[in-house]
Amino acid sequence: MNFKETGLQGLLIIQPDIFTDSRGYFFESFNQNSFQKSGITFIPVQDNESRSSRGVIRGLHYQLNPHAQAKLIRVVEGKIFDVALDLRRESPTFGKWFGVELDSEKKKQLLIPGGFAHGFSVLSDIAVIQYKCDNVYNPAFERGINLNDPVLNIDWKTGDSEPIISAKDLKNPNFREAEKNF
Repeated sequence: MNFKETGLQGLLIIQPDIFTDSRGYFFESFNQNSFQKSGITFIPVQDNESRSSRGVIRGLHYQLNPHAQAKLIRVVEGKIFDVALDLRRESPTFGKWFGVELDSEKKKQLLIPGGFAHGFSVLSDIAVIQYKCDNVYNPAFERGINLNDPVLNIDWKTGDSEPIISAKDLKNPNFREAEKNF
């Protein structure tokens, strides 16, 4: 596995080693020893999967402390634009976001530390996303940030597709008003 810095502390792009032959391919999507050898503490306790269609935007989601979640995001089928927003007040990149295209062909993954909000838009007809979390979901600590906040100015890369956003996500507050305890 190759771990690449993104410019936001702790936010990493992970490129697994992919082995292909006439039968298909094989790769390790997660290996605790590889993470530890690279100095990364990430112990997943929950594994999630979602399926969405072109134009869907989910986010920006996070959980407050003490139930913050680090997430390892990967695409099983399709292509997404994945976004992580730094909510850590003491971070030099507080309020900055990073976006990367993830797809089922290249198999890159994004490791998002706790203290970040996460969202993605679907760029293919269908996308199946799996994400491992290091803390279980706790609805009482769930929060969100308006994915269309003009201060953040995130280009979700949906092009001509009409964005499909849940009513719940449309009610999220802007970044400046959102509750953050990181």
